[in-house]
Amino acid sequence: MQLTMTQRQELKLIMTMELRQAIELLQYSTFELEQFIREQEAENPLIELKERDDTGSYDSPFPKVSGGEGLKTDWIKAPNALYRDDLVSMVRLTYSDEDSIRLLSYLIQNLDDNGYLILPEDCKIGEDLLTLGIRMLQEIGPSGIGARNLQECLLLQLDEESDSLARQIVSHCFPLLASRKWKEIAQALQITLADVKSAVDQIQTLNPRPCSLINDQQTDYTFPDVIVTEREGNLEFLLNDGHLPEVKLNSDYLPYLNAKDEVGSYLTERHKQYRWLLNSLEQRRETLIKIVRVLAEKQQAFFIKGPEALNPLTMREVAEEIGMHESTISRATANKIIKTPSGTFEMKSLFTSKLESAGGLSVSQSKVKSLLRKYIDQENKSRPLSDQKLAERLKDEQGITVSRRTISKYREEMNIPSSAQRKDIVV
Repeated sequence: MQLTMTQRQELKLIMTMELRQAIELLQYSTFELEQFIREQEAENPLIELKERDDTGSYDSPFPKVSGGEGLKTDWIKAPNALYRDDLVSMVRLTYSDEDSIRLLSYLIQNLDDNGYLILPEDCKIGEDLLTLGIRMLQEIGPSGIGARNLQECLLLQLDEESDSLARQIVSHCFPLLASRKWKEIAQALQITLADVKSAVDQIQTLNPRPCSLINDQQTDYTFPDVIVTEREGNLEFLLNDGHLPEVKLNSDYLPYLNAKDEVGSYLTERHKQYRWLLNSLEQRRETLIKIVRVLAEKQQAFFIKGPEALNPLTMREVAEEIGMHESTISRATANKIIKTPSGTFEMKSLFTSKLESAGGLSVSQSKVKSLLRKYIDQENKSRPLSDQKLAERLKDEQGITVSRRTISKYREEMNIPSSAQRKDIVV
């Protein structure tokens, strides 16, 4: 065997640290990007951030793209939240003996976010004392707080009406109530369907989540990364990044940049990071602009009319349109929120697979789901449509062929119960 030394030329794609960071930067939301930029300022002495007093603009023929209109933040503000600490304070105001305060404080700390009592397995509280504690909780919290299951929660809310028919149904016919078997309930209690309907109407006014406001976390804020507006029938969009600080080069260190010592080598490396950051920010911005421009053209009906008008569109189609890889589109739209005239959505929700309809046309899953919800809202509640009937109606009226199993899948994704569970009482 003879050993030889040869030279060969080949191309390789190496995942450098800069390339990896550029990919991560593309996936950041605007809020996360701001945090990252400020972290870079703390680590790199050559990076200096300048807060923007006025917003810049990015001119484009159609649609209009600008650098932002300052800080735009949408949020869903929760009602006055009921915190566990507030409940404990109410306990101390209502009860004076330490045994009661200790018991109720323990129960409150074991409530889930809906107000149900979830005790650990090693709990040594006796049943009688536990029942007493739950009864005492009703004095300081919403009715039904501390229940261990849904049936107990409803019974606690019906305590003031101990002889009511609604309480009898919940107490003795709860499985039948959950299955909406109205005739069996009437037969079991020897009452009419009209009586059952009246009692069920009362039960439906009860709150199955008595403490849904218990929350130990702060309100979540939704920060739109892209804002789409309609003006005189035309769509305009802007990247909501006008509040981001401007990345500048700290000129104080420039005299030392070319020094032939350790300081010069250190600053040279930091200058490369500064240039990389500028290039990555600009590349991220240009990529988002290209993607949103295609979305504005392909999904114009969606932006104006809402999800029911969403056209089928895949990431691959957008990638081919702008000459990028599909994975780049996926990363660029990850964790991004887009605000439109018809609502605020995750940007990835604008991509949906295709379903074939009559005449070779394609429809999106969102449109099919919208039609399903419309059919179910308009159905005869005494004879709700089964999944098979819904599939047949879609085919007959819309020319959309969808299997019964797909209808069931979409219905479950929209949290719509089955036809048996949607059936109302026929008097």
